[in-house]
Amino acid sequence: MQNNVLILDFGSQYTQLIARRVRELNIYCEIHPYNKVPKDLSSFKAVVLSGSPSSVRAEDAPTPDLSNIKGKLPLLGVCYGAQFMAHNFGGEVTPSNIREYGRAKLTMIKDGEALFANIAQDTQVWMSHSDTIGTLPEGGVRLASTPDVLNAAYRIDGEETYAIQFHPEVYHTTDGKQLLENFLVHMAGVEQSWTPASFVETTVADLKKKIGDDKVVLGLSGGVDSTVAAILLHKAIGKNLYCIFVNNGLLRKNEYSDVLLQYKDMGLNVKGVDASKRFLDALKDLSDPEAKRKAIGNAFIEVFDDEATSIQDVVYLAQGTIYPDVIESVSVNGPSVTIKSHHNVGGLPDFMKLKIVEPLRMLFKDEVRRVGAQMGIDPLLLGRHPFPGPGLAIRILGDVTEEKVRILQEVDAVFIDGLRKWNLYDKVWQAGAMLLPVNSVGVMGDERTYEKVVALRAVESTDGMTADWVNLPYEFLQETSNHIINRVKGVNRVVYDISSKPPATIEWE
Repeated sequence: MQNNVLILDFGSQYTQLIARRVRELNIYCEIHPYNKVPKDLSSFKAVVLSGSPSSVRAEDAPTPDLSNIKGKLPLLGVCYGAQFMAHNFGGEVTPSNIREYGRAKLTMIKDGEALFANIAQDTQVWMSHSDTIGTLPEGGVRLASTPDVLNAAYRIDGEETYAIQFHPEVYHTTDGKQLLENFLVHMAGVEQSWTPASFVETTVADLKKKIGDDKVVLGLSGGVDSTVAAILLHKAIGKNLYCIFVNNGLLRKNEYSDVLLQYKDMGLNVKGVDASKRFLDALKDLSDPEAKRKAIGNAFIEVFDDEATSIQDVVYLAQGTIYPDVIESVSVNGPSVTIKSHHNVGGLPDFMKLKIVEPLRMLFKDEVRRVGAQMGIDPLLLGRHPFPGPGLAIRILGDVTEEKVRILQEVDAVFIDGLRKWNLYDKVWQAGAMLLPVNSVGVMGDERTYEKVVALRAVESTDGMTADWVNLPYEFLQETSNHIINRVKGVNRVVYDISSKPPATIEWE
């Protein structure tokens, strides 16, 4: 089906956002690095060039080969993409006197242009560039201007080639979604057929064809991604899916038994493995965050391998990898600098001779939830906050002991239960508590105490790439703090984390 959109990535922080906006139009799109243009373009009906932190005037400027695209497929250049086409096809790009960043108004929009259908004069757009297009490329026709940017949008005569100096994908561009719809749907003729129902139907058929009668093993975590992946596979191969849920001793309070009970009603073949002691032994005396992550990862692989090899003739390992993981692994400049280690996309130790199957690898997090809803998965499960793979080990700063895990499980339970009680849980993207490696002086019943400090964290986000702290009601924080200090032995002080990402990560380790 030639109803896909190709997004060429030049390293912009907004590239994933372009893809998300296109997907919101029920259009399937893929992101590829600018220097790895697919040889076969037959499945793509339109192409979008992303922005970039680079300048087209630089010697090492990203330079894509558009010979099979420009003038042959509908093409939209965004910011750097617009400047690249001007710079390389007969126009001129010059440095701006001032960096053009932030909100602007399109004070001139050329009448009768399809790209700006249903978009009024003075619509707000978002600029982010330090160069400007001084002269349009050969055949260029100006479509829009702002008070500071003469060539804010243009097209090339005789081609379905369009360019805009602003970012339609960001929230601050008021009619950005309308512009993308104009270009992709009304001008390029891309069908809006990318729906949760179509994804389930296509994916289940593909899984049946790929896996056949082979057996698949999947590590369940109780989270959204692994659960949706499990149900998709179950629809495709039924009893040949073997799910393993490992208790690493670092889960939330009662989570091991609660999750197993939840899966019991879903028709999945699930085996629970309590390996708490093995993980705590592996973590003994480790304080460095990366060392803890690696110890947990190695222990999980060992436990999982023990269980997987007990199932005869397993061929595939299923993973809940989602699209942001895939994009990160093939970014323009290679994988980004490691902030903290995650699972390797498609990676396995050599001794695990299994093929990989990743049914969610082309979905964003919100799409995973919509697919889950389409398959009838319990909304309570789909609405669960993300939880880190290493569990509470990276929310216990410093070394991990059984007693510290107990304390943090109790604190976390008070916090999460309180969010549910106050109807705040669904307004928060992720919440949790951190056990800090400091003791604090306090007083309880006229006696001096010297006990642990915990930090509470709650953030708003879409996919975890950026996040803002949630302004929880003071009354809720007051009640939660009192309950923690009064009910959890070993804690005498509670603080609330009000830092956003960036610069702070969501987790503390």
